[in-house]
Amino acid sequence: MHDNSRLVTARIARFVDERITPAIYPSARPLELTAWEVPDEPVPFAEAVGQRFEPFTVGRTWGKPWGTTWFHVTGEVPREWRGAGHTVEMLVDLGFSGGQPGFQAEGLVYEPNGAIVKAIEPFNSYVPLPTTADGAIDLFVEAASNPDVGSNWGWKASPFGDKETAGTDPIYTLRHVNVALRDVTVWELDRDFWTLRGLLAELPADLPRAAEILRALERAVDAMDPDDVAGTAAAGREALAGVLAQPAYASAHRITAVGHAHIDSAWLWPTRETIRKCARTFSNVLQLMEVDDEIVFACSSAQQFAWMKEFYPELFERIRARVIEGRFVPVGGMWVESDTNLPGGEALARQFVAGKGFFLREFGVDPLEVWLPDSFGYSAALPQIAAAAGSEYFLTQKISWNETNVMPHHTFEWEGIDGTRIFTHFPPVDTYNSVLSGQELARAQRQYAEKGAANSSLVPFGFGDGGGGPTREMLAAASRTASLEGSPTVRIASPRRFFDDARAEYPHPPVWTGELYLEFHRGTYTSQARTKQGNRRSEHLLREAELWAATAQVRAGVDYPYEELDSIWQTVLLLQFHDILPGSSIAWVHKQAEASYREVAGRLEAVIATSIDALRGAGDESVVFNASPFAVAGVPPLSAGVPMRAGEVTVSRVDGGAVFENGLVRVSIDATGRVTSLADALGGREFVAPGQSLAELQLFRDTPNQWDAWDIDEHYRRHGQTLTDVTSFEVTEKDGRVAVRVLREFGESSVMQDFSLAAGSTTLEITTTLDWHERQKLIKLAFPIDVRAERAASEIQFGHVYRATHENTSWDVARFETSAHRWVHVGEPGVGVAVANDATYGHDITRQPREGGGTTTLVRQSLLRAPVFPDPEADQGTHVLRSSVTVGAEIIDAVREGYRINLPQRVLPGSGPVAPLVVVHNPAIVVEAIKLAEDRSGDVIVRLYESTGVRSGGSIDFDGALDAATVRETDLLERELPARAVTSASGGTVQLAVGPFQIVTLRVSRA
Repeated sequence: MHDNSRLVTARIARFVDERITPAIYPSARPLELTAWEVPDEPVPFAEAVGQRFEPFTVGRTWGKPWGTTWFHVTGEVPREWRGAGHTVEMLVDLGFSGGQPGFQAEGLVYEPNGAIVKAIEPFNSYVPLPTTADGAIDLFVEAASNPDVGSNWGWKASPFGDKETAGTDPIYTLRHVNVALRDVTVWELDRDFWTLRGLLAELPADLPRAAEILRALERAVDAMDPDDVAGTAAAGREALAGVLAQPAYASAHRITAVGHAHIDSAWLWPTRETIRKCARTFSNVLQLMEVDDEIVFACSSAQQFAWMKEFYPELFERIRARVIEGRFVPVGGMWVESDTNLPGGEALARQFVAGKGFFLREFGVDPLEVWLPDSFGYSAALPQIAAAAGSEYFLTQKISWNETNVMPHHTFEWEGIDGTRIFTHFPPVDTYNSVLSGQELARAQRQYAEKGAANSSLVPFGFGDGGGGPTREMLAAASRTASLEGSPTVRIASPRRFFDDARAEYPHPPVWTGELYLEFHRGTYTSQARTKQGNRRSEHLLREAELWAATAQVRAGVDYPYEELDSIWQTVLLLQFHDILPGSSIAWVHKQAEASYREVAGRLEAVIATSIDALRGAGDESVVFNASPFAVAGVPPLSAGVPMRAGEVTVSRVDGGAVFENGLVRVSIDATGRVTSLADALGGREFVAPGQSLAELQLFRDTPNQWDAWDIDEHYRRHGQTLTDVTSFEVTEKDGRVAVRVLREFGESSVMQDFSLAAGSTTLEITTTLDWHERQKLIKLAFPIDVRAERAASEIQFGHVYRATHENTSWDVARFETSAHRWVHVGEPGVGVAVANDATYGHDITRQPREGGGTTTLVRQSLLRAPVFPDPEADQGTHVLRSSVTVGAEIIDAVREGYRINLPQRVLPGSGPVAPLVVVHNPAIVVEAIKLAEDRSGDVIVRLYESTGVRSGGSIDFDGALDAATVRETDLLERELPARAVTSASGGTVQLAVGPFQIVTLRVSRA
């Protein structure tokens, strides 16, 4: 052989492309077609088949954007193909573009009796046909004409993201619907070539193994007749058998391949389409399981199983059978693969309560693996929350997207804010949609960071997002690389088996402490402000609804609305999916989210009203219902009472501006609406940095390099301006509160700011009302504070994290935009300031030099963005956002203010106070939730956490109305645990000793 390797490789490639692959289906014949186009939203099979179907021909266009067309396919298998020894399939090309699967047309195939066969997708377009005696073919295809919204990644606005703007012209052309004969030997040969060529491309050219594979491929080509591929395919396989039989090196990397299909619960399609994507993918998996005994498929998100139970009950029962068998594996234990930065503490806990609860009820399965491959960074509270739900393992992939720093580990213990650790794996393959190619397997082996200490990694394989999941081609790749010289070894197994083996192999892995911050997609803390505001409001309304409903049940015997609250929680949890709450979905998704939040608010207000009406009694005295864990206006936490007046606020006009004070603080606002002074009225300490002003609005260019709605890039800082022009300025006084209202206009937008101070308060409140009509702009609310803070505390679930305000390391530099919940706190020894909000998550907190020396700590809230993809109308319109700044604040004051600004007081007429069910005698131990037990036993559940990061103790008194028989410590799923925090219990009092940020769940059983 004198050919050089390059020429041999080219010859092999051409032979495969022109001879082998086309010979897989040597014969195909068209089938008869009729069609019915659904006028609007999809309809079930039973309704569709009763419609009038019209003749349809291949080559015609079909399918308006987001439409559905039903095709009725009839015909027969040619007589000569019937019987043993032949494999006959239906092949369908709906007009696939060859681009990404899951982003274009898809179909689901039914038998005439309504039984689902499997799905049709771009890279999985066959349907097995029985070779019966009469050869009859009679099938229905539900074809979804979903537009490819993802073709304009990051830059161009698309009308397809909203059904109202997508148009009605057909967007697909039906290419073929054929009955075809499949040559299994040629298909196997094609898979042999695919595996060996993929391996060859990854091996060093001078390696003997590379030469061995190249020559074997060449011999296979020589052994075959290009004019009779079918007749010589066996000879080709024989020529490759030797190199395929060579076993892997003993030191080869060990891969556990897990069948998977990452299906975003909404993204570039609405949830109604996700339901159908799940049915299509799961039907494919079930069909594969009928013909392959090896495949194991891991599926997260209880919501997706619940959809199948509701909309595809026959499919769900088939899934249930495979779950029992151990091959269709529920993982994750959450309701959806949620974002973990933005949901509140109780909401993130309920992701597990709802998700695991569903899996336990339906399948008797308690997933131990938290499965979040695609979320945009991971909260430092997650290890404790996961462990409190009984989970032991955690998997993520997304950290591989970091722009600046490479994660140093792939298998490690992840330590959260309370010290809880969870065994974590970060697959080095860098994809959760693997096809088990030679390139991917080699990448996993090459990048694996634990070499020499451990040697195992996990690879999720399968097309996601409606692409159809695992395929028979992927299973063929797995079988060929089970032990193949030059390749990592591959076994198909469950995530549980991987994690158990990996932990046994690596009993003392390294530890990563704190959040897993994603150095990418920082704009998701801010995009789609209405969705975020809806989430925040829903979380706090749910707190109120459960608290008052539990109180009304205990005190007044009012039925607890279990079903209603469960239903509402499921809606809120779904909307916390990692492409909905972060604001990275199409317009249709966010319109639906906003409508859902409005409905949720109405339903929760009804629950709250029913409960409060049963508690407040008859009378016309003003009664304040305080759902906060802290006293408000003299009313104790978690109770109702008569408010107390706290003094007065005085106001004076100075140089066209205003000065007001309440004996605790003094606020000066100049004629341009700038807060030039915020000072301690007693000691005189000034908190506004010299020469600057608080609550300034700063407008920036916001043109990220890649993903529009997802990203804020650091260069935005170089293109900003402060809004100083004033349209109007006025001072108002009402109910003991002084306010200054400032109106500004800029660009196509306007903003009104209300600054107010209440009697007896050290908090300046700011309400910002924006009529926002900018494009690709970012507006921030800036607080230059006169403290030198080395670090800033930002609230997360059940506590807070500290982040540096400097840029000493590349990790610090990359963390230029961060997420916080209700508050951030900055300070220096002896003095601090809290900046709180009622709906804002994105922040940046830095130290800025100032003239004459020293530094200013600059806290900025990211209020709004205006990305144009995937929703070109994102955030347009009116927004009302509340912020506050509390001076002289410690961490506990920040916690208190965070609850206050998010839980407005409810003042109603009534006859007197309502005592709390629970009294905690240490303000650092915060009650996060009071509700009735999930098992509907009537037990009361109280969830608490230590909020300041300091080891704490204290007593809890349970009101006599509870008539407590026992108080037990439980996990999040309300299963009894050995006492960790409870040191003693006597009568109605419990003594607690809790560590920093520890979560405690108590179950109160009534006698």
